[in-house]
Amino acid sequence: METTLIIKNLNMKSALIFGAALFLATGCKTKSPMKLASPAIEETYWKLVEVNGNPVSLPSDAKTIYLVLKKEGGRAQGFGGCNGFGGSYELLSGNRIRFSQVISTMMACDHLDIENQFLKVLQTADNYNLVENQLVLNRARMAPLARFEAVKSID
Repeated sequence: METTLIIKNLNMKSALIFGAALFLATGCKTKSPMKLASPAIEETYWKLVEVNGNPVSLPSDAKTIYLVLKKEGGRAQGFGGCNGFGGSYELLSGNRIRFSQVISTMMACDHLDIENQFLKVLQTADNYNLVENQLVLNRARMAPLARFEAVKSID
């Protein structure tokens, strides 16, 4: 009789462990596709497509204006149209973001006006939205300051 109870208890424990493992495995699988559908704000190459409500249009031979937020060290880096730039950023609760210590090289070119607007956005932005493959930088509840499209993830 005692042997039968021990076997039943073992079978019940095994069933519970198997059920819990199955539940956890199934739960983990449902979360992965959601992360793949929308790029992360960090470690993504963000191409600037709009600044201060104006589409960014450059000649075909111009270098892409972009932003990359590196997770390691909280470093922001990119290209503004004429110059490379770098600085720090901090992600805060509630989709808030803060850029600081942004510096760039000082070369002049035909796209300096776009670059100046872009760098001003980095100084001004205090929050962001991620919608599908777009990153939008905002100031308070004002109109979007800049829109970016995800080009690729940086690994």
